[in-house]
Amino acid sequence: MLNNQFDRAKFRDVVHFVCASVDPRDLGEVKLHKVLYFSDMLHFLDTGCPLTGESYYKNKFGPTSRHLRPTLTAMVDAGHLSESTVEHFGYPKKQFQSLTKPDVSRLSSAEIATISMVTDFVCKKHTARSISDLSHNRAWQLAEMGEEIPYYTAFQMIPVEPTDEDFAWATDEAQKIADQRPPTEAF
Repeated sequence: MLNNQFDRAKFRDVVHFVCASVDPRDLGEVKLHKVLYFSDMLHFLDTGCPLTGESYYKNKFGPTSRHLRPTLTAMVDAGHLSESTVEHFGYPKKQFQSLTKPDVSRLSSAEIATISMVTDFVCKKHTARSISDLSHNRAWQLAEMGEEIPYYTAFQMIPVEPTDEDFAWATDEAQKIADQRPPTEAF
């Protein structure tokens, strides 16, 4: 059964885990939004349920989390994170540093693996601009500006047009099946 209910505690734990896993210079608020979005959507594709149940909205720079800003503020106030603003290529950039060890008891090992993989992809292989551009995928395009992006649109993130490799694989598989059939007898 699909459970899209927002889990505030788990969301906070994921945010804390991500902030603790990355050098603060590599993770600004833009990238944090994308880590959360892609982690939730990939988990949904894999299991049929989102990781945190968070709501994501279409904005100019890609999908953004509804609860990220209040969660960060609460975590800073509670002493779990520090937040600073630095200049980054002439623009202000928020940076977050974990001050305490994150609680990962609500996260399964598979969930931690997904979050870690997405965090590495977003933070080490992309700039804020390039990950924002990548997040302008078909799911994002289908929503109106400011509209919530439904989880089922994650299926739009998967390429649906077969590639040349897909056709080659299908041809090989069809030949294998044909080769395994017993010869037909003539009447």
